[in-house]
Amino acid sequence: MQASEKGKLSTEPYKGVRDFYPEDMAVQNYIFSVWRTVAEKFGYEEYAASLLEPVELYRSKGSDEIVNEQMFTFKDRGDREVALRPEMTPSLARMVAAKRKSLKFPLRWYSIPNCFRYERPQRGRRREHWQLNADLVGIAGVEAEVEIISLAHHIMKEFGADDSDFEIRIGAKGIITEKLNQKNISEEHHKKIFQLIDKKGKMPEEERMLELKNLGVDFEITESAHVKQLRVLLTKKGVKNTEFDPHIVRGFDYYTGMVFEVFDTHEENRRSLFGGGRYDNLLEMFGVEPVPTVGFGMGDVTIRDFLETHGLRLK
Repeated sequence: MQASEKGKLSTEPYKGVRDFYPEDMAVQNYIFSVWRTVAEKFGYEEYAASLLEPVELYRSKGSDEIVNEQMFTFKDRGDREVALRPEMTPSLARMVAAKRKSLKFPLRWYSIPNCFRYERPQRGRRREHWQLNADLVGIAGVEAEVEIISLAHHIMKEFGADDSDFEIRIGAKGIITEKLNQKNISEEHHKKIFQLIDKKGKMPEEERMLELKNLGVDFEITESAHVKQLRVLLTKKGVKNTEFDPHIVRGFDYYTGMVFEVFDTHEENRRSLFGGGRYDNLLEMFGVEPVPTVGFGMGDVTIRDFLETHGLRLK
């Protein structure tokens, strides 16, 4: 809170967060109930963790933008650097690594954590949000990717969306990494290359392509056999609104293979709603054997915008 000109405290909440009056809470509870119902129907079990984590948990495999510009951090009374959780995946990896030897894989886990990022508040973005995190841990094959995307698709349908209301764009970050390695492009340039690929439509195209060429990227990114197989299997499961998009690479360094994003097709809200992908090596930072994992995070802010834009049920 801030003091007003007359010395009284403001009634406004902290910038970028929301108060939930009963009518708002009803909407939030409805969103959470759909998430829980569908996740548990798919056999996923709920877990949770503290919103406080050591800062170093996010530094090795996170997004540079989140780590360097968006994390809420402070030092506790023991002079330890602490962060308000900006995302849930590193906490999940920490928990799995801690009890890896006693857990029975595969794990189907979900959580609905609140997360904090110091972003510029705007439509679809707040400094605090809640999100569904669903992860399938312990299956390396394409069947895991089919399941996790089917789960995301089923949630959208449960909210009342038609297939024409959204599309699932699938990329192949792992294939691009393989091509970069085949061309002996230094790993220190990989992050910059993925950032440039992701900036399609966000910067002058000639400038983007020139920078990629200067970094040694002169190959075309085409749909891999793996992505083709994934889309065929999804179609057999009734998930028909997919397409290959070579520019979907996601912002987190820990993704190692297939990545995907779900986009709103409405002309008034054309944007990415949420996404995820495969990350098989995240446990390595804890010094334990890696476990193949695929998952996604779906935020409450963008989903509420989606429901409102399409005139769908809100509670």
